[in-house]
Amino acid sequence: MTDAMPPKLTPKIILEGTRLTHKTDIAFALNEHPRIVGPRRYRYHSPLVSAEWCAFTNFPWGRGLINFAPEEEGLAMETYRTWVRLFELQKYYSWIVDRFHVSTRVFQRRQGREYDFRWLEERLLPLGFALVLCTRREATFARAREERLAVSGNPGQYRDLGPFLREQEEMCAEVAGSRLPHLEVDVSDDDVPAACGRIADWLRDRRLLGFY
Repeated sequence: MTDAMPPKLTPKIILEGTRLTHKTDIAFALNEHPRIVGPRRYRYHSPLVSAEWCAFTNFPWGRGLINFAPEEEGLAMETYRTWVRLFELQKYYSWIVDRFHVSTRVFQRRQGREYDFRWLEERLLPLGFALVLCTRREATFARAREERLAVSGNPGQYRDLGPFLREQEEMCAEVAGSRLPHLEVDVSDDDVPAACGRIADWLRDRRLLGFY
């Protein structure tokens, strides 16, 4: 007799949050977490994608899927349609996304432009996508900034913490109105493994780790 094959883990997680909230650290950790993607005896390439790639310009810290210019709206929307179609075509796999449409809506609203992504969420919902909003308490942003300045290639962006605090408030409101299942994770303690554990627990309890 052979052991029964374990269920296939195919979680689909969109991590949102302002700067200094460990989104990328958590994304990488989740992408290798045995409770998220299963136990591994060797490392291989699970997909981890981001709207922060700034792929619309050929210079560092340029424009992309979040901060596109008005004349790039068509390019941005086509990119979103392409991503969601790829997710639909490969739904029996794990997908971890480091920032996506919530970041786009919040950024573009500040520029006076509104984008309705209900169509996107309607297509993501049956695939099992969930939103995880990473936040931290206001008093902990300064400490997080000092740690980031030691490694940042663009330290000027962290000079003023005010925009991050405002963006966090706006993201909280945006995620609260999302059709997707959503979880807020406080990372004020900077404990990435613990945050991943809370996310794994929530996904398990909501039956969002795979198709059943």
